[in-house]
Amino acid sequence: MAQKTSEKGLAGAAAPVVTEPGRVRNVVLVGHSGAGKTTLVEALLAATGTIPRAGAVADGTTVTDHDPAAVRQQRSVALSCAPILHQDVKINLLDTPGYADFVGELRAGLRAADAALFVVSAVDGVDDATAALWEECAAVGMPRAVAITRLDHPRADYDQTLQDCQDAFGENVMPTHQPMLGDDGQSTVGLIGLISLRVLDYSKGYPPTVGEAEPEHLNPIADDRNQLIEGIIAESEDETLMDRYVAGELISTDALIPDLEKAVARGNFYPVVPVCAATGVGLDALLDGLVNAAPSPLAHDLPVVTGVDGSPRPPLTCDPDGPLVAEVVRTTIDRHVGRVSLVRVFSGTLRPDQTLHVSGHGLAERGHPDHDADERVAHIYTPLGATLREVPQCVAGDLCAITKSGSAETGDTLSGKDDPMLMEPWSMPEPLLPIAVVAKTRSDEDALAKNLARLVAGDPTLRLERNPDTHQLVLWTMGESHADVVLDRLRAGGVELDTEPVKVALRETFGAAAKGHGRHVKQSGGHGQYAICDLEIEPLPRGGGFEFVDKVVGGAVPHNYIPSVEKGVRAQLEKGIVAGYPVVDLKVTLVDGKAHSVDSSDAAFQTAGALALREAAAAGQMTLLEPVDEIVVRVPDTYVGAVMSDLSGRRGRPLGTDTADDGGHSLVRAEVPAIELVRYAVELRALSSGAGTFTRSYLRHEPMPAHLAEAVKKEHAVR
Repeated sequence: MAQKTSEKGLAGAAAPVVTEPGRVRNVVLVGHSGAGKTTLVEALLAATGTIPRAGAVADGTTVTDHDPAAVRQQRSVALSCAPILHQDVKINLLDTPGYADFVGELRAGLRAADAALFVVSAVDGVDDATAALWEECAAVGMPRAVAITRLDHPRADYDQTLQDCQDAFGENVMPTHQPMLGDDGQSTVGLIGLISLRVLDYSKGYPPTVGEAEPEHLNPIADDRNQLIEGIIAESEDETLMDRYVAGELISTDALIPDLEKAVARGNFYPVVPVCAATGVGLDALLDGLVNAAPSPLAHDLPVVTGVDGSPRPPLTCDPDGPLVAEVVRTTIDRHVGRVSLVRVFSGTLRPDQTLHVSGHGLAERGHPDHDADERVAHIYTPLGATLREVPQCVAGDLCAITKSGSAETGDTLSGKDDPMLMEPWSMPEPLLPIAVVAKTRSDEDALAKNLARLVAGDPTLRLERNPDTHQLVLWTMGESHADVVLDRLRAGGVELDTEPVKVALRETFGAAAKGHGRHVKQSGGHGQYAICDLEIEPLPRGGGFEFVDKVVGGAVPHNYIPSVEKGVRAQLEKGIVAGYPVVDLKVTLVDGKAHSVDSSDAAFQTAGALALREAAAAGQMTLLEPVDEIVVRVPDTYVGAVMSDLSGRRGRPLGTDTADDGGHSLVRAEVPAIELVRYAVELRALSSGAGTFTRSYLRHEPMPAHLAEAVKKEHAVR
């Protein structure tokens, strides 16, 4: 059963239910780790009476951040939904992890939201990753606002942080309120509304005492107020407003606020609100802004839909009476209720006891193959962290949770079974940090496979593969913290597992022509084995594959045993010779041999063929080939030199540098041996302060430097 509200200290908080899309706001909170997103969400929950108080509960988690992995890592690791009711409007707050490893959770939150609230710490300012995310939101026209948090910290610097935001985020990032200091000249005890000229005094707690600004309040805010008014007027649809303002007319608050709210909803203006979760400063101003300025789902362009066969369909509208189309934003496994799916309804109304069609895009390379199924949804819930509160319906534009779906995965489309559809997927970055996992015992192998399948189904940033060359089970992740969380969840599911170093798929080849003599002559218990063959080996150009040629004359090797020699050679090529890796790019010619009328056999000539190949390898120059990838690294211009130097240290060959489309970033292209890229996802992040990303693609295999090849051969000999 779902957890009862009393288990999380919710004191029977009622689940907010809306029947109109216009009364919904979906807002995703983004920002770097430690900016205070989760703390702010908890404070807003408490301020609206959704929970009795903010803070940790008995098990060390919070209402919204309930994942045990988050407690161990001391940061959010998963997307969390916290609905609140303010001014009879339901605000779905989507709290995202700030650490780059959990970008999949962030992308899911962006998909479900209609506006983004950038949470910036007054202590730490804006980092490169947050600035890059701002540009990403700008590219799709998502409305944005900024909350500057942690005003109560001794090192907080609001003015500098505001300047950092304006420098990083560009024009039209302007404060709507100014912090008001207490008698000590340091602590923030209130806000002054730059448009309303009202003072919000929190010195006696939350909610604040509201009053009119005194003359001593006006001079410090005059410049910011004028800039704000001019910015609003510049975005106004009333073309006479600027002329009236320039002529000296006092523009009324009632005329300015609607224009401000429209500009924010259109994504042309970005208000900044100072807030402090600990003291309550600014919480009401932020809530009012989200209700009045954040767009409702009615203003959101909906994703493209097709039939499940790819056939075109008319564009969707956010209509509760339209065809049902919803999307699974995130799927998790809860220890109490099993599979829980967070769902955004884009069209129609989702109701209990409804049979839905579940359809998913084919991402077989990541463990998400195409799938289609009809499933009945028994109950619908409003999620609040781990707590599920049952609701009678979920209308277009709103978010809800469903449980116990047998097939729904993150990114799947839910639609009416009589009119199934498929939504255009959202983009996900490629996981680039591999982790090799192995079950401790044979009995753990089934549990490992089952739990891995569940995790991969819920997290599109995971990719699972069985490497056919190294025979390792490799889990591709976004980084070390992501990998740690995945391993913790596997172990929490009762799986005993270990990790081992990831092997790179090397190859072996002959560096020069060689000859080999294979003699397999044995006599045991009256049954003999007799086979002799002579081979000539020639290296082929890279990518030449394998050729087998028969040049035996005079029947030295009977015709029926020639395929046996080839079979033995091929088997040895697969096993490798000097380091245990497949041997490639060679031509093998059978030139001579000898057979016995009684003791020769297929098995004997297979063995002789393998022995001849091994002897030729001992006499010839065996070379190890390593895979080389082409990588494209995207970093801010300031890091280009450091990246180029680092790639050179990885035996990389630069191919050139281009300017990225957005400006301020560069694309560094290089060829780099794959063995040098095993941990590059972690090392690039450290090198670029979290702002660098890269893609990679296989190019070719080429000879490994002799000193590295010798080390690999010695390691294989020890094993």
